[in-house]
Amino acid sequence: MDIDAEMRRKIAVSLAATVSFVVLLVVVGMEYAEDPTPDTPGGVVLQQPGGLALVGLFALFVFVMAGVGVYLDRAEQ
Repeated sequence: MDIDAEMRRKIAVSLAATVSFVVLLVVVGMEYAEDPTPDTPGGVVLQQPGGLALVGLFALFVFVMAGVGVYLDRAEQ
């Protein structure tokens, strides 16, 4: 199956947006995580500002993917 240049561009742009979202999720998790029980390993809780950052990140991802879709749709014409 051959993938033409237009489809490669769509895949690359979508993959870049998704990878950046995952990286930002990891950054938020590392920045706002705290260990509620230092004696017992394995329990991690996200602080309240981290929850807000996570919700904002989800909203940003939705808007970025909508923008990517508009960009790719207009780039075809």
